[in-house]
Amino acid sequence: MGVEIEKKFLVDHDKWSRLIKPEGIHYRQGYLLNNKQQTIRVRISDKEGFLNLKSKVSQLTRKEYEYVIPLEDGIEILDAFAKSGTEKVRYRIHFGGKLWEVDEFLGDNKGLLVAEIELRDEAEEFEKPDWVTTEVTDDDRYTNASLSTMPYSNW
Repeated sequence: MGVEIEKKFLVDHDKWSRLIKPEGIHYRQGYLLNNKQQTIRVRISDKEGFLNLKSKVSQLTRKEYEYVIPLEDGIEILDAFAKSGTEKVRYRIHFGGKLWEVDEFLGDNKGLLVAEIELRDEAEEFEKPDWVTTEVTDDDRYTNASLSTMPYSNW
């Protein structure tokens, strides 16, 4: 069984704009199933596609399975089956011995910056970079699945 234990935080726009960052990856993603307990998502970059299945265990923990699929299949599935979706640029930044993934959302979610960190267990301690602000792990509005149906611009 695949498991994802993740915390989410907002990002300080000013500090983020001054940070030297690696090149981001543009993602387009859409949901085939999207409810509070389960999601099935297809995500594409300019090079590959992914099929992702998640099932909620707790606020921090989800069962997660992700499979690489051909890019052409990912595009066709998104266009034919996705009921909702989001676009973003994802940056991967190493800090304090951990990988932080920062999503800069586009479209109806433009202006939203969310940082995620995956943990080994729910009680794991970690160091936060100074560009990380408020924790939003417990606020379901910040999940990608929620943002696909209730975008940030509508809050």
